[in-house]
Amino acid sequence: MFNEYQTALSLERNDMISYFVQKPAGGKLPDFINSRSIGEVRKFHRSVAGYAPTPLVCLDGFAADLGVARVLVKDESLRFGLNAFKALGGIYAVARVAFGIAGLPADASMSDLLRPEVRDRISDVTFVTATDGNHGRGVAWAANMIGCRSVVYMPKGSSQSRFDAIGEFGAHVEILDMNYDEAVRYASEQAGQHGWIVIQDTAWEGYEEIPGFITLGYMTMADEAFDEIRRRGLPDVTHVFIQAGVGSMAGGVLGYMVERFGDRHPKAIVMEADAADCIYRSMLIGDGRPHAVTGDLTTIMAGLACGEANKTTFGILRDHASAFLSCDDEVARLGMRLLAYPKEGDQAVVSGESGAVGAGVLELVMKEEKYDMLKNELALDKDSVVLLFSTEGDTDPESYDSIVGRNK
Repeated sequence: MFNEYQTALSLERNDMISYFVQKPAGGKLPDFINSRSIGEVRKFHRSVAGYAPTPLVCLDGFAADLGVARVLVKDESLRFGLNAFKALGGIYAVARVAFGIAGLPADASMSDLLRPEVRDRISDVTFVTATDGNHGRGVAWAANMIGCRSVVYMPKGSSQSRFDAIGEFGAHVEILDMNYDEAVRYASEQAGQHGWIVIQDTAWEGYEEIPGFITLGYMTMADEAFDEIRRRGLPDVTHVFIQAGVGSMAGGVLGYMVERFGDRHPKAIVMEADAADCIYRSMLIGDGRPHAVTGDLTTIMAGLACGEANKTTFGILRDHASAFLSCDDEVARLGMRLLAYPKEGDQAVVSGESGAVGAGVLELVMKEEKYDMLKNELALDKDSVVLLFSTEGDTDPESYDSIVGRNK
């Protein structure tokens, strides 16, 4: 066993939440995560047209109902007008690759890329990615902004609305008869055949630098949240609930917290869809390595439908997270409704299937007796200040309406 303090607290798989709790072992972060790189990515994002920090919403009514001190929700539905956080990683990775091709320094700005002579140097570049929707839209948006082409492959079951949203930025888009991980491999193969550049938020042997850029891009979201908490004089966060597909965002947020706060960082609770819970299952196996989940990976949480973990960020989660949760789709549905129809005095948050799972988890853990052991292990109580990331809005409007019952 790689961690002598691990304690498995697994419920039956037919329950809404299965979980694994540990005392984090700690460990060294990847070299690319440091205060300098975090500062560089924030500086770059500020140079992008339309950039503004997304809202941090205080749900005091929800917190009182749950019996915790505070619930804060970072609402990413307003990110760059794209309705999801993913563009933070896509634009930074596309820009860093373009900087290298154009001979610009790593700390260049978006305005440098938009100079006519620079655009001429990169105009023949094609970026390719696989996506459930949000990441692909961010890559297509970024490529279009700097005058490059993009090709986006989507796994089977992808929604027409997400397909159409990607195409709005001039990308060539295809839905494949493959799951997400197979689509990633297909995109990589096509890149090799055509000389395209893969912009993917998962790492594999020989492909680590670009996923590292994407992970850094996601850290802006965490940096904004904790800076606003400090500016507004809000109490220190004790628990952060973070979603994981391949784990790039979760690893980025947790890596950021470890870099900023050291051993005093808030407890991190990692949440996955139970149809694609590769990180949770890897922790149960306990040999310190990521293990894949195969099959169709069918879940309404399309952004989390990934069966193979990012090997770079897996180590961050393994060493520094306090709990790993495998969640039924009904948990996400519950969270969507809770955020759409808030307690009196609270602001409504439009949160899609992958964005709302944290609210659903919190409701169940704090109110259902069968999760008392998890609640106690995590020390979730009246003094807890909880931060949730609503990572997307209604990116599939038809699905959102059917779940939440929004008036059309």
